[in-house]
Amino acid sequence: MGSRTSRGGRPVTIRRAVAGDARRLTRLVRGSGAYEGRYAAAVAGYRVGPDYIEAHRVFVAVGGDEDGGRVLGFYSLVLAPPELDLLFVADEAQGRGIGSLLVAHMEAEARAAGLDRVEVVSHPPAEDFYRLVGAVRTGTAPANPPAVPWDRPVLEFRIPPE
Repeated sequence: MGSRTSRGGRPVTIRRAVAGDARRLTRLVRGSGAYEGRYAAAVAGYRVGPDYIEAHRVFVAVGGDEDGGRVLGFYSLVLAPPELDLLFVADEAQGRGIGSLLVAHMEAEARAAGLDRVEVVSHPPAEDFYRLVGAVRTGTAPANPPAVPWDRPVLEFRIPPE
């Protein structure tokens, strides 16, 4: 667990997710503005369940008193094969550096687990964000209809040793 400060000076704590966070994380995914319109089907029935939280390294960014202690975002790191499976920031918290804080935390977790790289198959509109925080494009994941009817960029975070 670690306290950090978001852009704008608001306190943010990143902690390991617990089973009780499952509904909140599911709502965050399903309510994401990045998945409106043609992308809505990809998250319509998506569920982040307690079983998922227990099986993977899922961490949440929680706001301080100014944010009512609510979950502002989260990520999931899968160790084998190394993948950033999920990363979401609540629409109302975007632009405050929460995503960057989560990526930095993910990189530290990956390093501690002995990983030297972490792949992310990105939602197309999120590619610019991932590049901004240091990921490098390595390819394209072809469409997989009906669940994902569009190609997705594949990027990689290179994790240098300390």
